[in-house]
Amino acid sequence: MDGRDWNQFLQPYEQAVEEMKVKFKTLRTELKARESYAPIEFVTGRVKKISSILDKARRLNVPMDQLETGIEDIAGIRIMCQFVDDILRVAAIIRSRQDLKLVYEKDYVTNFKDSGYRSYHMIVEYPVQTAIGFKKVLAEIQIRTLAMNFWATIEHSLNYKYKQSLPEEVKLRLRKASEAAFNLDTEMSSIRHEILEAQIGFEEGSNIVNKVLSDIQDLYFYRRVREAVQFQLKFNELWEQGDTFELKQLAQEIQYSLHKARKGGSPTD
Repeated sequence: MDGRDWNQFLQPYEQAVEEMKVKFKTLRTELKARESYAPIEFVTGRVKKISSILDKARRLNVPMDQLETGIEDIAGIRIMCQFVDDILRVAAIIRSRQDLKLVYEKDYVTNFKDSGYRSYHMIVEYPVQTAIGFKKVLAEIQIRTLAMNFWATIEHSLNYKYKQSLPEEVKLRLRKASEAAFNLDTEMSSIRHEILEAQIGFEEGSNIVNKVLSDIQDLYFYRRVREAVQFQLKFNELWEQGDTFELKQLAQEIQYSLHKARKGGSPTD
């Protein structure tokens, strides 16, 4: 092992991971606002541990002075999706971005590994502006469904336990589990419309509830106590009934009363 300063070596990768996490989380928020649905469920990131870098360098015969180009996943971003179709959409979005450069990609979703591993990998070159200047670092972006991620996490743990030499029985069971996970993804994709409709409806209802309760509190602030109490009682009734349509109507009524209160209308109490 050379005598390099590992903290200094890893700093640009840590910066790249943090910046990309923020960007992809922001992308998720923007897509959700524009389309009511985002193909990104959540985003995680990590920088490889020094021991993992050294192990991979030894396994791939990468010289210590070529780690920056010889090991492409020191910085790693993982993007989770609900549906298999979302994976290709996210990949297309990444491909079109101007703030990073695609080096190459590997489709392990269609061409899954013998082990059963499924994921979509994109190696990108990402520019970071550090305290000592501009630097481009390689990073790996993995895009997968929640089911694929669950399987891959288990496989990673087992490989660590058995030091990359899994017993044949364990390999067989993992392959069967991978097939089961993919069948689950396929089944969920077949009822995608129903799932999204239910999720959007639930979120819409949740937003209405938050808005109604917040506006009722504002009425108390403007000393519209009687109205606030009446609206609260009406809300409780509709909430018990689960009547979203009537909740929307109630939200409009509260908004009208709040508008009058803010314009200085006479309080009812």
